[in-house]
Amino acid sequence: MPKYVIEREIPGAGTIPPQDLQAISQKSCSVLAGLGPQIQWVQSYVTENKIYCIYIAPNKEMVLEHAKQGGFPANSVSEVSTMIDPTTAE
Repeated sequence: MPKYVIEREIPGAGTIPPQDLQAISQKSCSVLAGLGPQIQWVQSYVTENKIYCIYIAPNKEMVLEHAKQGGFPANSVSEVSTMIDPTTAE
């Protein structure tokens, strides 16, 4: 199943309080449950003004539907074509 990187532009994302991050996460999980088991949230990285999310989904449209239903920005959705890490150098 394809993996996607979603870039969400959220000014001040790095200063969102833990309880608000929890509420956002709960909303995301609720939407995911409604969309079914084909879409999975792997993890997210919060930076100063953006959140980068990793999702597994059958297509980009399902990722965008999750964003729409959750009220989350999805400024960029890119399919991962290959993954590399330090072992790639071996």
